[in-house]
Amino acid sequence: MALFQTEEYLERIRKTKSRMTDAGIDVLIVCDPANMNYLTGYDGWSFYVPQAAVVSLDEEQPFWIGRGMDANGARHTTFLSGDNIIGYPDDYVQSTVKHPMNFVAGEIKHRGWHKKSIGLEMDAYYFSARGFVELQKDLPEANFKDGNLLVSWVRVIKSGREIEYMKQAGKISEKVMQTALDKLSPGVRECDVVAAVYQTQMSGTSEFGGDYPAIVPMMPTGEKTSAPHLTWTDEPYKSEQMVNLELAACRHRYHAPLARTAYLGKNPPQKLSRLADHTVEGLNLALEAIKPGMRCEDVERVWRKHIAKAGLEKESRIGYSMGLNYPPDWGEHTASLRPGDKTVLAPNMTFHMILGMWMDNYGFECSESFRVTEGGCETFADFPRKLFQIT
Repeated sequence: MALFQTEEYLERIRKTKSRMTDAGIDVLIVCDPANMNYLTGYDGWSFYVPQAAVVSLDEEQPFWIGRGMDANGARHTTFLSGDNIIGYPDDYVQSTVKHPMNFVAGEIKHRGWHKKSIGLEMDAYYFSARGFVELQKDLPEANFKDGNLLVSWVRVIKSGREIEYMKQAGKISEKVMQTALDKLSPGVRECDVVAAVYQTQMSGTSEFGGDYPAIVPMMPTGEKTSAPHLTWTDEPYKSEQMVNLELAACRHRYHAPLARTAYLGKNPPQKLSRLADHTVEGLNLALEAIKPGMRCEDVERVWRKHIAKAGLEKESRIGYSMGLNYPPDWGEHTASLRPGDKTVLAPNMTFHMILGMWMDNYGFECSESFRVTEGGCETFADFPRKLFQIT
């Protein structure tokens, strides 16, 4: 059964078709699994093989086209009628002589769309160069256009139901972060703390369970806290060691990331404590400044002016639009909180603001997931913002 009411899916499709019309696209082939989920409800770990949702201006519903064995999964999770769920034979899977996009092209020809303007998600993780080549070969009369992020920009403003799932994810995030802090201790292996984090991510709360986040726990230690995107080892934690915790929770594919930093010991280095104080204060100021009508670059400017007073700077962006997604990323690849991004904030846009300060041999992270409200912003989690000391 689809997660949302049919009316909500049809409204999403209507907005997508409006953007297609503006872009001169008649048929859109959607391969990003998050966009497929958004338009149809489809939810399965089948994105390791080519699949697509095909949206036509001429049809009310999209067509789901995927591996034949996954067709029943589409019947279980989408709002689509049976005729709009099409499975391809298994001999298309990882074949050297044909490709699933040949099958998709055949369905497009069958419906007489082979001479139309066809949009493709050219930079989607799950749309390959070979897939593009096969479509070009089989549809030589089509006018291919780049439809990358077309659906993603429809997704940036969330519905009330989507916001509710992100709020639930935020409640799970609180438990996930507390679990990590409770398990951190000298002598405990990093992998064992991560195992406890995974347990909490999946079990969720007593009211609602969790789902697998699009990104694994990132928990570098010691001097490795000077770099983002590192995971864990099987080494035991040591006394007088810092640990960055970039974690998340997920509810029905909707995310609420949360980052904090801990120090295992009573006397953290003064440089770390000072960095933590400046970073947390900057995060608080940036969140307090947010209002609908601001531009993304305006939010980042509040942060940049603050840390400049302490002689600090941060070259990377401080946040990005996020929400519904699948591995390898919970970000939507649309709006970013950085100089030059003139995206105007509107109610129910959702972001992860992550203030990661990675220095030469140490680092500090503090982040919040939030939604823009009518008068400001609201964080999805309620968790202390500070450098945590584990003694």
